[in-house]
Order: sequence, then C-alpha cells, then structure tokens
Amino acid sequence: MTRAFITGLAGPELLPQEADFLAGADPWGLILFRRNCRDRAQVRALTDAFRAAVGRADAPVLVDQEGGRVQRLRPPVWRAYPPAAAFGRLYAADAAAGLEAAELVTRLMAEELLEAGITVDCLPVLDVPVPGVHDVIGDRAYAAAPEAIVALASAAVRGLMAGGVLPVMKHMPGHGRSTVDSHLSLPVVTASRAALEAGDFVPFRALAGLPLAMTAHIVFTAIDPDRPATQSPVVIGDIVRGALGFSGALMSDDLSMQALEGDLGTRAARAFAAGCDLALHCNGNLAEMEAVAAASPVLAGAAAARCARALAARGAAQPFDRARALALLAALETNAVA
Repeated sequence: MTRAFITGLAGPELLPQEADFLAGADPWGLILFRRNCRDRAQVRALTDAFRAAVGRADAPVLVDQEGGRVQRLRPPVWRAYPPAAAFGRLYAADAAAGLEAAELVTRLMAEELLEAGITVDCLPVLDVPVPGVHDVIGDRAYAAAPEAIVALASAAVRGLMAGGVLPVMKHMPGHGRSTVDSHLSLPVVTASRAALEAGDFVPFRALAGLPLAMTAHIVFTAIDPDRPATQSPVVIGDIVRGALGFSGALMSDDLSMQALEGDLGTRAARAFAAGCDLALHCNGNLAEMEAVAAASPVLAGAAAARCARALAARGAAQPFDRARALALLAALETNAVA
C-alpha cells in the first residue's frame, strides 16, 4: 500500500537495496537531484526503474527545475534556463512580453522534463522577497510585487500544465522574509499578521487552486511562535487550509534540512500531525529514508483523495510554438526579447 512520503535516491542508478526499499515501503513519489541526473537515457532509465519498483506506472517523479541556480538537470546535457527574476525584469518593461516568455520558456522546460519521465516540477516559487533578507530566495522570486508574482507564476503554471507536468507552489505560506537559510538553521519571521496578509500571502491565495504545494520551514511568531509552518497545525489549519483556501495536496519541504529538530522519524511525525499530506525526504540516505517511511502512514482518507486529484489534474502534453519558445529563451539570455 502506498505510503505518504516522497523519497530521494543516492545516485544515478537504482541500487538493489533501494529497489528493495521502494518495493516494500511504496512511497507516493520520487524526487531527483543533480546527483541523480547524468544524461537523458540514464534519467529515463532511473525514472522507469522507480515506477517498476513501486508497481505504479503513474507514480509521480519530482524535480526542482526552476532555472538559474536551482536547476537539477543542467547543461551541457539539458538547456540552461534563466531564474524567475529574469521574467520579472522583462515583465516590468513589457508585461505582455514577460508573460509570453514565462509561459513558453516554462513549456519548453516541461518538454525536457517529460522526456526524462519527470511529471512534477517544484515550481512556481510564490515567495514575496523583502529588502535586507537572506538571498536563499533572491532571484528565485519572480518580482517584489505580489501582483506581478501572481501574473508570472500563473503564466509559468500554464506552460508546465500544457507540457504534461504538474506544478508545485512553494513555499507556503511564504519564505520571502527569511533572514537565514532554512537548509542550515530555522528562520523566524516576526512580521505582523496584517503585513503577512497584505504581502506574503497574496500569491498563495491567488493560486490556491493549484493541485500541489510545499510548506516552509519557518516560524511565524504572529501565528504560531513555537513551531515552524511545516509542523504547525495552526499555520496549516488556520492559514494554509483556512485563510488561503488551499485544498490540494500539501507536502513538507525537505525533512533533512537543519531548520527542523529531532530525528527524521520525529520530524516526519510532526509534519503529519500538523496536517501535511506528504513527507518529503531528499538526501538519498537509506537509513533516513527507512526512518521517514516508518513514520509515514498509508496514504488514505482526505490525503489520498487530494493526492489522487492532483495526479488526475495532469493531462497530455499539448502542441506549442517550439521555435518561438527557443527564440524567447535565447533572447532572455541577451536581454533582447522582442
């Protein structure tokens, strides 16, 4: 029976002990990183091997393919894509051009992902950056204005979905005020609820109809001063499900990040207790994978229904103007989109 977690793997090939783990634990999905991606044939073989091990042809394979510094499938095998902020700069100069580029370049990205057997991209980043914070988000944000983020992220979502790839909005309910890198330590945001409502929450509320979302490992003192969002029933229940109206499948951010305390089983259990549907574990450490699996329930009830609706939202790839997409990508590299 499928368990409510997403796992990583150690390297570019499925190891025998990993195949045994996948067959026994049956994670909902797999997430790939740069260590897993060597060439086109190899990645396709790896995604096929994962699906064979879990016995589900539609088992989702995820990746963080944003462009810029967060791009797991990289040149020279795969194309280089610009960071989100490049679309924002174009949008500021010419809104229509920015939206066209965001949609078509992301559609081009989806084509490469689908060829590799990847069906979910952890994009768009909906975080609203504020001056003077840590650059963990930085140019991963589309813009500084929430309304521009909504417009550009919506265009990127259209591109992914038209390419047969599901989007994951991140990081709910907002990572833009982080003063430290949550990979290394726990960020604490002291902004008022009113400030969060007026800025950080706006893009997530606007795109609350998306099928998948990822949490933030951040404490919001105005909402729950004691627990990071990933492990807070107040943030997930009152904000994510309540004020923001998100009804899709909610996954944690990577449980192996050092923003969280406790062993991996404890971290996963706290995320589920708070209301996460899926636990995400990325580093490919088999002992940690086993601990997360042991703490992950069989996917059932409302969580299973949300995950099923998410998978059902993925359609077949549609035709697109590939030549125009390539031209826009090339022009973005030289700031010459016309």
